[in-house]
Amino acid sequence: MPPTPTPSPTGQRFLTPAQTAEQIAANGERVLRQSMSRTIVLSLLAGFYIAFGAQLATMVTHDTIPIIGDGLTRFVAGSVFSLGLMLVVVCGAELFTGNSMLTKAALHGRIPWHKIAQNWVVVLLGNLVGSFFFAWLMFHSQLWESGQVAQRAIAIAEAKTELSFGAALIRGILCNWLVCLAVFMATAARDVTGKILACYVPIMAFVASGFEHSIANMYFIPTGLLLARLPGFESADLTWGGFMANIVPVTLGNIIGGVVFVALAYWFIYLRGSRIH
Repeated sequence: MPPTPTPSPTGQRFLTPAQTAEQIAANGERVLRQSMSRTIVLSLLAGFYIAFGAQLATMVTHDTIPIIGDGLTRFVAGSVFSLGLMLVVVCGAELFTGNSMLTKAALHGRIPWHKIAQNWVVVLLGNLVGSFFFAWLMFHSQLWESGQVAQRAIAIAEAKTELSFGAALIRGILCNWLVCLAVFMATAARDVTGKILACYVPIMAFVASGFEHSIANMYFIPTGLLLARLPGFESADLTWGGFMANIVPVTLGNIIGGVVFVALAYWFIYLRGSRIH
């Protein structure tokens, strides 16, 4: 991630599922060539890009529930949040959740397993730092002073930290199942319009459904924590312990969702038996 386009047959407007699976496996070879410094910068960018979508979702929905209700508010939030993956895919960045797809390259014999572990550690930390820094920027932008933005941001963070381990794990699985399907479809698309649409629908669906994305939560919860320190916005329910209690199960769920239900499933269907030695 991001996918590297390869020439498609004349007249073919998108890759077939089999071609897409092969393309994703081939794209995984970048971890063998990409420098550590480049991986770090790309992972920071992904943290910024997902945070852009997260703050936009907070901003545009801070006063919509009384007007259009909770269901349509979730739809609006998901629609604008999809900006984050669009930026990752079209502009290029290293996103931890999308990099669950690297396991397809390892199963196909294109990269060693230890390279996946190395990439995941670096990218997860880079995404974390990028998300934290963006939360700090938004806090000091004072944009939260408009309307009920601060209350909305705190409410989002509180709802996430109140989840049980099991609920957070399952919501994480369901989330990255859709995120990785979005990456799969964006890889299949041969033009920017197709890639944007491929990102939009699954991402809108996971946000509207209430699923949990680890990197987004690295923005949502710290933002709530920063705002909850201000007079008039105090919240005893928001703590860094609550942050970790959310991030750990959601991250594990994201790994399971992306690896098992997308990477492993499509490797089994299309690439099993054609392993590169």
